[in-house]
Amino acid sequence: MENIVQLAHDNPIVALILACEIGLWVLLGLGLVARYLLRLRMLSTLLLAAIPLLDVVLVVAVTLDLLHGAEPRSVHGLAGVYLGFSVAFGPSIVRWADVRFAHRFAGGPPPVKPAKGTPERVAHLWREWNRVVVAAVITSVVLGGLVLFVATPEQSGTLHWWIGRVWVVVGIWLVAGPLWESGGSRARADRR
Repeated sequence: MENIVQLAHDNPIVALILACEIGLWVLLGLGLVARYLLRLRMLSTLLLAAIPLLDVVLVVAVTLDLLHGAEPRSVHGLAGVYLGFSVAFGPSIVRWADVRFAHRFAGGPPPVKPAKGTPERVAHLWREWNRVVVAAVITSVVLGGLVLFVATPEQSGTLHWWIGRVWVVVGIWLVAGPLWESGGSRARADRR
């Protein structure tokens, strides 16, 4: 924990990424409390709609940091990755939390988790992988935009590195997720 505090102290972008992540969960929690416990639907909608604003704050901060001559570091690229994954997975995270909160506190139906090896599970994993592709596209566009319009040639190497890495994650996720499950599902079906 001490290392994280020191890293955040030494680099304001790290602190901002951490603040955005904490802010996401705080806004999500407050939005669900407002919706289900306080029955304040409008306030809930406003709180949940504010979640993407955290991403905007992060991208603006990274842009300003680079414009002011900051040496690009991994955290600048990580901010782009965070933005991509937050935008791509944000709505599904809100839905995931909403179903569980409604079940626990408002008498909603229990969450449904598709069983391993079922077509529903395979379809779920393909949807998740599609979100990863969307996250990688958003990351690539944001970091590519920083490379083209903000970063100097000396600053762009780190940002390019992150673009490549996010596409490696897409490939690993494909193999370890939907392809792996699809292969296992076929093998189980062939044994029957």
